[in-house]
Amino acid sequence: MPFTPFHIGPGIVVKAILQGSFSLMVFGWAQVVMDIQPLFVLVTGEGHLHGFSHTYIGATLLAVISALSGKYLAEIGLRIVGISKRDYPLKIKWWIAFLSAFIGTYSHVVLDSMMHSDVQPFFPWSQENQLLGLITVPQLHQLCLYSALVGAIIYYSVQYLRKKGDLFKICRHHQR
Repeated sequence: MPFTPFHIGPGIVVKAILQGSFSLMVFGWAQVVMDIQPLFVLVTGEGHLHGFSHTYIGATLLAVISALSGKYLAEIGLRIVGISKRDYPLKIKWWIAFLSAFIGTYSHVVLDSMMHSDVQPFFPWSQENQLLGLITVPQLHQLCLYSALVGAIIYYSVQYLRKKGDLFKICRHHQR
């Protein structure tokens, strides 16, 4: 993707489906970590733009790094934005951090494989990129943007229905 935030769209769909079993912040951190190598190449002019980091081996290594660092960064971020309080800290479970990071790095490879001719996802076993051109670049951008919208609608609908269900249970309990 030309811009890392495009990758968040599919992550929002995953968040909508998995709810509390997925960390969108760790997922987002994994997107940033994935694009450090291409950023370095763009800044220095040295290296292969979508090199090792955009292979499944590289994505596996970066998922581990993203989970180990992202868990703590996300917990700090949740405190900063006020979702987690000092008296009631929100802790991200390790399995959620790893799941979110792996979904983040692997989906990054899939999406970038569709649009970048230099991505070799199965390197060193194959230099082929079977996903290249599967859909057009504008369609890929639309997919990412629309998935963000659909994911947000699903997420907030589930949250609303959960709260409404809790209110219904409370009202029913008080009627007894």
